[in-house]
Amino acid sequence: MEQKSGAQISQKAFIQSVLILLALMVISGILTLVIPAGEYQRIEVDGRETIMPDSFTFTERPDYPIWRWFTAPLEVLAGPDSLTIIVITVFILMVGVAFAVMDKSGILKSALARIVKRFENQKYTLLLIITFFFMALGAFFGIFEEVVPLVPLMIALAYSLGWDTLTGLGMSILATNMGFSAAITNPFTIGVAQGIAKLPAFSGSGYRIIVFIFFYILLAIFLTRHAKKVEANAKASPVYEEEQATREKYNHFATTSIADENPRTTPAIIFLLVCVLLIFVTLFAGPFIPAISDYALPIVGLLFLVAGIGSGLIAGVGKAAWSAAGEGLAGIAPAIPLILMAASVKYIIASGGILDTILNGAANAFQNANPITAALLIYFLTLGIEFFVSSGSAKAFLLMPIMIPLADLVGVTRQTAVLAYVFGDGFSNLAYPTSAVLLICLGLTAVTYPKWLKWVMGLWVWVMLASLGFLAIAVMINYGPF
Repeated sequence: MEQKSGAQISQKAFIQSVLILLALMVISGILTLVIPAGEYQRIEVDGRETIMPDSFTFTERPDYPIWRWFTAPLEVLAGPDSLTIIVITVFILMVGVAFAVMDKSGILKSALARIVKRFENQKYTLLLIITFFFMALGAFFGIFEEVVPLVPLMIALAYSLGWDTLTGLGMSILATNMGFSAAITNPFTIGVAQGIAKLPAFSGSGYRIIVFIFFYILLAIFLTRHAKKVEANAKASPVYEEEQATREKYNHFATTSIADENPRTTPAIIFLLVCVLLIFVTLFAGPFIPAISDYALPIVGLLFLVAGIGSGLIAGVGKAAWSAAGEGLAGIAPAIPLILMAASVKYIIASGGILDTILNGAANAFQNANPITAALLIYFLTLGIEFFVSSGSAKAFLLMPIMIPLADLVGVTRQTAVLAYVFGDGFSNLAYPTSAVLLICLGLTAVTYPKWLKWVMGLWVWVMLASLGFLAIAVMINYGPF
């Protein structure tokens, strides 16, 4: 059977993800029947909707029938987050098409061959470099969803170097998530939260650089130990049995001699690199140019689409490019219902009128807390809300207007409150089954959600302990400016 081009979401992973999300939708619906409805008043500040902290009141339970729990994945397309959902969906489809055409043309195989040849005797150095690169993308520029098209490439690279699927996921999407969480200038979390807290733009970065370095070392040790264990004994991988089929799927990435390449591959790679350079220019300029920042995701998707189809045509793939594009589109399309179902969890609790009630109940716990306890409560509250609201900037507008006055009252600096929010927002992005990015990435592999969770928990325990330690230190040093 001929191998289809591009990233293909496996049927098993898709069904498992659908069942998990369906269960979460039902649980969210049940909560709307159990928890009293309530709401905060909201006002618009600088074009953004913000909560008024002392305005919570209980309200009459909305008429939200049970059957609408199951239509929520369609209703989100007309809800307040519809534009974000549509943009992410279109982005995923564009990169799926682009990746498939590049795959068909042999460009990816050639690029891998060159990387492996260059680092064949320094592969752990390569692992550290790639991990740092992806972490930096998250920490400085808030990149997360944008790295999804690179995940299959990193998995193929891991196979070529004698490692496993988890190593490939670890040095790409997991590293990006770690950087997003140990943010230095991430405009979507640090930028938005500090703006709401009235802190100077990106203040407190010195302490956050120390945090970033610590978490980089932690991740590097975790991945290096795992990769060495797998290299010594392939069967030591937790996903050894499952990934055998995936390895066959990636066989067409097998690194052959560069001398056997299509002579048109080099100009195709040059074109691809120019497009990639434009993508990075877009991402780097985003935090400083609002007009670019607002449209960064669709711009990146469009550039990646041009890069994929253009480089494929230059490489001489011809009419096969269009069949490959169709295969790529079909392969990534199952991501759409996963995105809609993940978004519907928040939609259900918001439509049932209990989102603000949950928020108010958590905020009441601050009343008699000491500063260290209060900082940790902000962290755990953000962890909890993250389950329902995955967007970092949306969560900042939801939480920070309530948390900042409470932090002032109990003696926690606003800078510490922002740090607690960033830790809670970021590190859970690749642990919760409501993360569409996680489900899509796992769907491209044979790694099941339970296997992923079991593996990553070996890292997450240390991440959580370190987060609590850094927050306690921040309180003790009066982390500021204020």
